[in-house]
Amino acid sequence: MMYAGDSLRLEKLRNKMVDEQIIARKIHAPTVIKAMRDVPRHSFVSDFLKERAYDDCPLPIDESQTISQPYIVALMTELLEVEPTDKVLEIGTGSGYQTAILATLAKKVFTVERHRSLATKVRKLFDQLGYHNIASRSYDGTYGWKEFAPFNKIMVTAASPVLPESLSQQLMDGGKIVIPIGDESSQIMKVYTKNGDYLNETNSIGCQFVKLVGEYGWKE
Repeated sequence: MMYAGDSLRLEKLRNKMVDEQIIARKIHAPTVIKAMRDVPRHSFVSDFLKERAYDDCPLPIDESQTISQPYIVALMTELLEVEPTDKVLEIGTGSGYQTAILATLAKKVFTVERHRSLATKVRKLFDQLGYHNIASRSYDGTYGWKEFAPFNKIMVTAASPVLPESLSQQLMDGGKIVIPIGDESSQIMKVYTKNGDYLNETNSIGCQFVKLVGEYGWKE
């Protein structure tokens, strides 16, 4: 149970996080900054980690997965350049925090999580918190979500050895994909922009994510 004092203290920690970890590291998009201030990150971690929810680091969640460092969430969101009319596909729901950030910016978010236990838990949380523009499923995310393609934007929150062709095929012309690409220990955050039959590729920062496991990613 949370009390009014707890909520106020966590809100102060959240604003401190945004000021010192997000804005200070040159995240400029006003919509992203507002989303990071508005979404209660502490709601997406276990009770014993709530006091650490706004720390400058990733934190463990169930199924040996993680909730990403706040700065990485903000950076990936800024790189994706989400518009209010966008239909966004997210691969790797995880804790649901990144999904909620996207949902505050996009018209609709479709999120895929291979761990059924995580997908079930997070679906309930989305409903409790009022994120009603999120569709979720438990499935191999490397297949994307063909039934609702094409998407304006795609975000992959796990590391892949290559960009799965299935995802690039589900991207609208002019759309963007943000995905960490590399080996099992280190990756580069890449942005792909679709231009007709071609994908323009740019690099952002070095990073380290859990593996994207699936038919077109890493094998278990």
